[in-house]
Amino acid sequence: MNETTQVAESKIEELEQIARKIRRKSLEIIHRAGSGHPGGSLSGADIAAALFFGVMRYDPKNPLDPKRDRFILSKGHATGLLYATLSQAGFITDAELVDYRKINSKRNLSGHPHPKTPGVEIATGSLGQGLSAGHGMALAARLDNLDYRVYVLMGDGELQEGQVWEAAMSAAKFKSTNLVAIVDYNKVAQDSITKDLKDLEPIEDKWRAFGWDVQRIDGHDMAQVHKALTLPLHAEKPRVIIADTVKGKGVSFMEGKTAWHGVAPSDEDFAKAMKELE
Repeated sequence: MNETTQVAESKIEELEQIARKIRRKSLEIIHRAGSGHPGGSLSGADIAAALFFGVMRYDPKNPLDPKRDRFILSKGHATGLLYATLSQAGFITDAELVDYRKINSKRNLSGHPHPKTPGVEIATGSLGQGLSAGHGMALAARLDNLDYRVYVLMGDGELQEGQVWEAAMSAAKFKSTNLVAIVDYNKVAQDSITKDLKDLEPIEDKWRAFGWDVQRIDGHDMAQVHKALTLPLHAEKPRVIIADTVKGKGVSFMEGKTAWHGVAPSDEDFAKAMKELE
């Protein structure tokens, strides 16, 4: 095994450990608040860990640095994931997380992202709007002669919104090559299986038809996630990464269950979940 391989494997292990911490912290703040969205927070943890600790450029002490990479949580209900990640990255402290979903939270840690929270670019939660905002930020980089990238994490359910595909067409039209969309494809929506609402397949063909560079990966294989996020960008097309994930990943009784979309765990379930995530 050469030194490069050892370094790569060491980095993957580090990211896996961070993803586990993010999962634990997500459940902790949701449980303490008595409300939140655990399923989608757990499914996106590997993606968030790879982005914030293996790919993105940012300075938590200067969250408005114009050269920073941008991250948009388009599936805005998954703030358990977002705030746990921002805490791990140093934008907010663990002590401040106590205010999650409380009125008059010092860091505006509301149920959906608030732009006054350090590390949050835009308010989201009206599903389907994140990609439009991300495309606008990507175009702004070109106008300002900056080389930052914009990463948009979307849920699969919101791909049923027409605005997503309008943004997809626009990004391809204007060749926004610094825009990367990631679909947290956990296949479970709020109260049903996604395909039973509107089947997204063939999802790769749809994005290709709209002019995007498409990759499909196992969203829980950290090596695949990291590789997909670090490959050179396409010279003329925006990129979309279809990440096949499991809703509630890491907690056996939550995995793949619609019931865990927007329900906080009880004391008993929380203890079980944290034991599984040790």
